Amino acid sequence: MKTFFQYVLICTNTLVVLFSCASHKKLTMQTNQPNKSTSVIRFGEQFDKQGHRGCRGLMPENTIPAMLHALNLGVTTLEMDIVFTKDSVAILSHEPFFNHEITTKADGTFIDEKAERNYNIFQMTFAATQQYDVGLKPHPRFLRQQKMAVTKPSLAALFDSVKAYMENSKRPYPFFNIETKTMSVTDNIYHPEPAAFVEMLMQIIRQKEMESYITIQSFDIRTLQYLHKKYPVIRTALLVEDFDKRTVGEQIKQLGFMPTIYSPHFSLVTKDLLNDLHSHHTKVIPWTVNDRSKIKELMLLGVDGIISDYPDLF
Repeated sequence: MKTFFQYVLICTNTLVVLFSCASHKKLTMQTNQPNKSTSVIRFGEQFDKQGHRGCRGLMPENTIPAMLHALNLGVTTLEMDIVFTKDSVAILSHEPFFNHEITTKADGTFIDEKAERNYNIFQMTFAATQQYDVGLKPHPRFLRQQKMAVTKPSLAALFDSVKAYMENSKRPYPFFNIETKTMSVTDNIYHPEPAAFVEMLMQIIRQKEMESYITIQSFDIRTLQYLHKKYPVIRTALLVEDFDKRTVGEQIKQLGFMPTIYSPHFSLVTKDLLNDLHSHHTKVIPWTVNDRSKIKELMLLGVDGIISDYPDLF
């Protein structure tokens, strides 16, 4: 789970709530009234199997097909990244531009690596973003990834697609781990400033009545700090890079509060770290673990969940 920092710098357990509106009545009955084929899942009740960008190792990343396939593989949380378009539509994308590794232009040609940052999603309308395919180009690092014609979806469309999937499959509703793709040097260039970003994101989440299913994660503590102040009921996850040499105490002190989840690169996880964070009732969910033996090792060590490109390894 690299942040897009590297590209640009080169240049409270909450109960599952009943849906109130009539359009959610069927889903409410399925997720909150258990029967033989479904059960209520509350955050933290079980080991959290998170599908990174849906299931990037198997399907085109941050797309609806990837998210639905991850659900078929039994993930409990769908992990994703959000950026905003010029017309304020939240869409799933790891970078705030069209990455050369995954993008095919409308004329069938590929984006050059040196030019990719010019394809700035924050300067495009949502309609314009739908002219770029992100599922047909063979991925150089994920050879098992199934190829298909697909575009970057809106977050609202994803919520609707998952709701429909759950209604049809009668499965427990998943959680959503949403990363805010922000950093101070690119405010108002590749994304809104943190306060505006969070407000725009929360507007969609609240419109879709998804507050109980959401965790907001970020490497940028500004978004987490604003969220904690304005929307304290929303779960937060502090993302930590493998090169961050500060102590956990120093990181938490800078953040200013204990997050719901501490989410480090898997190489940083130790028993002492787990004991320390668990003593403060903070869950530890490392990223991005793509080796079955390492997954088992971390589970035995006591992590609360794992983020993986290959949910079929769980």
